[in-house]
Amino acid sequence: MEAYDILLAVERNIQSCVLATVIHVEGHAYRKQGAMMLLMEDGSSLGSISPGCLEADLSLYLPVVWESQKPQMVEYDMRPAEDFGWGETIGCGGLIRILLEPVIGELLVNLLVVKASLDRGEAIQLVRTFSDGYSEITYTLREHDEVLPSVRQSSFSVYVSLFRPKPRVIVFGANQDAIPLVQLATSSGFRVVIADWRDAYCTVERFPGAETVVAFPEQLMEKLKLNAQDYIIVMSHQFEKDAEFVRGAMKSSPRYLGIMGSRERTEKLLEGLAHPEWLRYPVGLNIGSEGPVENAISVVAELISIKRGVRTTGEWSASVAMGRDTQSCRPWRAL
Repeated sequence: MEAYDILLAVERNIQSCVLATVIHVEGHAYRKQGAMMLLMEDGSSLGSISPGCLEADLSLYLPVVWESQKPQMVEYDMRPAEDFGWGETIGCGGLIRILLEPVIGELLVNLLVVKASLDRGEAIQLVRTFSDGYSEITYTLREHDEVLPSVRQSSFSVYVSLFRPKPRVIVFGANQDAIPLVQLATSSGFRVVIADWRDAYCTVERFPGAETVVAFPEQLMEKLKLNAQDYIIVMSHQFEKDAEFVRGAMKSSPRYLGIMGSRERTEKLLEGLAHPEWLRYPVGLNIGSEGPVENAISVVAELISIKRGVRTTGEWSASVAMGRDTQSCRPWRAL
C-alpha cells in the first residue's frame, strides 16, 4: 500500500481513525521503517505492517488512542531465541516500534497539506519531534531536499517521513492488451495515465483507476506535460502514431521509455534517433512471457526494478535476434 492511498483515505474519511507508522526496526521484519497503515473505527484498515499477525493486536489500541487523543508507542520484540512460537507467527525475529497517532488536529492538517503537495507532484517531509515520551508530538513540514539542522532520522526524539508523489506511468495505446498492464501498474502503486486518440477506446469504464487523455500524438505532448520522472510505454500498435508519439516523448528525457513490438519494427520506428539509456525495447523483464497478462507482469516488473534502482540482466531472445517472430507485438526474452 502506497502512502498516497492512505493520505487519500484520510482526506475522504469521516470516521475516527488512527495512523500506525513503523518508526524503528532492528533485525528482520516483514515491513521496513516508514511503513504505514490506517486503522478505522469500524474495524477496517488500509495498508499493512506485517503479514497479518500484528494488525489484529494493533486494532485493540484504537479505542484507547482515540479516547485519549494522545499518540502511543507500541513495541513488538521477537528477538529472544527461545520465543519460537511468536517468531514463527510474525515471520521474523526482530524488534519493531510502531507509533500510533489519532488523526486529528495538527496531524490531520499536516497530512492534508502533504496530500496537496503530492497532487502537485512535489515531494515533502513531515518531521515529528517527540517530547514527554511519545505522548506529545510537534509536527513540521519541510521541502524534501531541505537539510534538517542537527536532526537525524534515526534519532529517537525526531522522526522524519519523506513523502514522494506516485511515479506516473503513461501508456500510449488503449488497446485490449493494455487493460491488464494498466490494472497491474495501478495496483503496484503507480499513477497511470492511458492516452489514445480514439475516444471509444480510451474510457474510464475500460480502464478503472487510471486517468484518461484523448488526443492525437501532437496534442498529447502539451496535455500530458511529460517530465524526466515519467515512465512511458508505447503500445498503440499503429506504426505512424507510435513513431510520432515516441519522437515527441523523447524530448522530455523520461526516466523510462519502453516500446512494445519486435526489435525490427522498433528499430525502423527509431531510425535517425538517439538510443539513450532510458530507452528500452522490446519492453519487459526476461521471464519468457506470452500473452497480454504475462506481458503485463514482465513490463510492470521492469518498471518496479527501475523505481527501486535494481539492475537486471538478461539477453534478448535468440528468436528475435535470428529474425523470427518479427511480426509479434509481444516482448520476447530468453530465460
